[in-house]
Order: sequence, then structure tokens, then C-alpha cells
Amino acid sequence: MLGIELLRHEHGPALLAFERENRGYFAACVPDRGDGYFAEFDARHAGILAGQAAGQDYFHVLVGADGEVLGRVNLVDVADGAAELGYRVAEKATGRGVATAAVRQVLDLAVSAYGLRTLRAVTTRDNAGSHAVLTRTGFLPTGETFVDDGHLCVRYALDLVPPRR
Repeated sequence: MLGIELLRHEHGPALLAFERENRGYFAACVPDRGDGYFAEFDARHAGILAGQAAGQDYFHVLVGADGEVLGRVNLVDVADGAAELGYRVAEKATGRGVATAAVRQVLDLAVSAYGLRTLRAVTTRDNAGSHAVLTRTGFLPTGETFVDDGHLCVRYALDLVPPRR
């Protein structure tokens, strides 16, 4: 059974193992986090937990029955009812709808627990899986593109609460 959990301090070792194990897989389609991410992981983990406690971000981990982290779904830069969605799923968990299900769970939390109304997301143009997840969960491309670390990126947006008439 897979579950979504709000990131806690004790997730740190499993999250670091997840990031290390999947680094090459992720770097094939998104900008690499760099060696500094891994060298300073504990300090960074403490920092993101502090930001989460302040309501600036909401970090979630996708946890397997054995406690292994199989993915993460984050809502960052929370302000004025909006946030940026980011997610990544372990290579061994891809192709089974895991990312789509996890994003849907976090979309529900975005409305019910965090009071968000709008989400933004970015993916690289060549990341077909990510485009599929965003489309399946209701995101629409905004038409805006940009280059990040040599990768052409596409912006998406989703209105979580339809406007009142």
C-alpha cells in the first residue's frame, strides 16, 4: 500500500536514499540537483521543514508499506492562494499510475487542507510522463516556455476552485 505523508524529520534518511538511488534517472529529464544537494542534505532538510512549519511550502513523500520513499509531491512558494507543484517518482515505481494518483491526493490536500485556489507546474519538454501526469490531473499548458540548465521547459496551470458566477 502506498500513502502520501506530510514530510517529517524522520523521513530524512529514506528521502536521501530515494534521491541518491534515482539521481541518474531524474537527471536524464530534469536539471540535476548537484553534488551540494547531497553534501548538505541534513541542513537542507531542516530548512525545508522550517519553511513548511511557517506555511511557505508543503512537502509530501510517497511511502511504501515498508517505509521506503518512492516519490515526493511538493507544493512550494505558497502565497495568495497559489503554489508551484513539483513531483518525482522512483524509476522502479513508474508506469503504474503512481505519480498521477499521488498528484491527485496532493491536489485534494491543496484545496481541503491548505486553502489553495491555483497551482502552477513546470516540466521539461521531453518529459512525456510528466506531461501526461499534468494533463490527467487537469493542468493546462500556459504557452510559456523557457530554458533551465539546457532543458526546454513548459509551464502549466490549474485552477482548483472554479470562479463563482
